[in-house]
Amino acid sequence: MRYIFLISILFVILGCEDNAKLISSDYTIVYSAKESKGREIYLSDETGTSRIKVTDFTKSDGYPSVSPDGEQLAFYGKYDNRKTWSIHTVNIDGTNMRRLTRKKYVWDSAPAWSADGKKIVFAREYDDPEKGWQEEIWLMNHDGTEQHRIQGLKGRAPHFLKDGRVLFHSKKDPSQIFIANTDGTNLIQITNNDTNNWSPKVSPDGNHVVFVSDRDGNREIYTMDIDGSNEKRMTFNHVDDWDPDWSNDGNKLIFSSDNSDGFSDIYQINKDGTGIKKIINNGIQASTVRKLNKFSLEKLDDRK
Repeated sequence: MRYIFLISILFVILGCEDNAKLISSDYTIVYSAKESKGREIYLSDETGTSRIKVTDFTKSDGYPSVSPDGEQLAFYGKYDNRKTWSIHTVNIDGTNMRRLTRKKYVWDSAPAWSADGKKIVFAREYDDPEKGWQEEIWLMNHDGTEQHRIQGLKGRAPHFLKDGRVLFHSKKDPSQIFIANTDGTNLIQITNNDTNNWSPKVSPDGNHVVFVSDRDGNREIYTMDIDGSNEKRMTFNHVDDWDPDWSNDGNKLIFSSDNSDGFSDIYQINKDGTGIKKIINNGIQASTVRKLNKFSLEKLDDRK
């Protein structure tokens, strides 16, 4: 009887561990999907076979980014007939959605979390009647307070480095990739050519950057070292590729590629350029999830 009891307890423990592993580790990609009612945000496993809807608040939700502790999601949504883009946060289980930016007729996009989860950096674009189209980098607390422009930085697609600096691409003609402090000082240029370079993301170990460039005729995915050396072309497609990111172990990349339906699909490729494959249909703006809050995700998982 004693042995039966111990064996039963062992099975319960193992079962809980397996379930925890499933809940906490399976969903490693967050992305925006084009569904019948608009664009919605989903969590997906690496193969694209299992997914959970997180948001469908504005019918145009995109640029998702999961907080470092796995508890929240930052994203943009559109208002005023899509003329106003605003940054939001929501719990990973889809509750407690908050609109953080509200300025009308500007485009706020591409939110990214600091390593400690206390700050969110994002891009703001708008048309200035006197100066023309503006592209700015903004910073705020994770709750939306203390919003301010990072003076001197003009561009888009900001992304935090582990040391708190910001990686971003500059305004067009042509766009180059830079690193700067969050007060705009110590600006370091890491690409320097006569073509456009966009959407940089740093690898988990901090040593490499993946980005998009049109230097070979259309938009393709490239990698380089954090100092701009050892540039390497990763994709050779006849359509445009977008929005790359690294896998958690740094051995793979995910990115979006234009499809024949006028939208995009999400692909995966090894960091050496081999093994390219489509993993998600009708998806865009994918990013890797570093961690998920197991208990919040259990509530979300029940909605599948």
